[in-house]
Amino acid sequence: MLISVISSSCGSSASSDAAGTAASKPIGDAVVNVSYAASLVGAMTNFIGPEFLKSSGYKINGYPGGSVALANQIKEKLRQADIFISAVPSVNSSLSGASNGNYISWYSDLASSPLVIGYSRSSKFAPQLNSGNWYKVMQQPGFRLGRTDPKLDPKGVLTETLVKDEGTKVGDSLLFTQLLGSAENTAQIFPEETLVGRLEAGQLDAGFFYENEAKLAKIPYIQTGISLGAAFTISILNNAKNINGAIAFVNFLYSTKGQKLLNSVGLVPERPTVHGSGVPQGVNF
Repeated sequence: MLISVISSSCGSSASSDAAGTAASKPIGDAVVNVSYAASLVGAMTNFIGPEFLKSSGYKINGYPGGSVALANQIKEKLRQADIFISAVPSVNSSLSGASNGNYISWYSDLASSPLVIGYSRSSKFAPQLNSGNWYKVMQQPGFRLGRTDPKLDPKGVLTETLVKDEGTKVGDSLLFTQLLGSAENTAQIFPEETLVGRLEAGQLDAGFFYENEAKLAKIPYIQTGISLGAAFTISILNNAKNINGAIAFVNFLYSTKGQKLLNSVGLVPERPTVHGSGVPQGVNF
């Protein structure tokens, strides 16, 4: 799925922060290809992309999806990307080292967001979810639950971990099976980029989301009581075609304006910590 993020803007900014905002014209190719965790699709298409275009002149071509699936596309040469944004740090290792194509030699912490349970306002189970034990409500007949594929998306893995931890917490060894059926229960598993839309369309009663997704889509949600969530990272791929645009995008996100923007879309900006080596000259953290 290709998403061109130029459709709207979140308003002008008076910030004079130089990082990622100084250039009025792009250097070289005006398009930056970004493969990013689909939990950021609303933020990227409606806010980050348009503001980056306004600030730098670079247009973002975004490819949202499950982080593991995106890494596989890059590794199998099905997708050419300049930037890779993963929902968890561990996925970067699948693109690192000679045996993995040496696509990534470094990454930096970007932002975080806790795992929550979003629910449909029109669901008959909504009042119970909002006031009772979520794991008991989800076991009721007819409850339609949505989650992502643990083989393709870190959120799917976190969902499984959450249910297992909740089972341990309440002393119910059967909770995983009662709630999820199996790890690959196709009745519950959907592509990450479609989960919000399915919930909004009333096809699901509830699903597992990151808080930033729920906030941006104005989906009502409840906290799980267990500390799990996304830890987004960003890297410029070693084979990036538009290195200047990629550097400009990273600088934009870590600029004062970019950090405020991340916060405004429901994310918690993280202090830039570089893992690995080989950060391109010109990247400013």
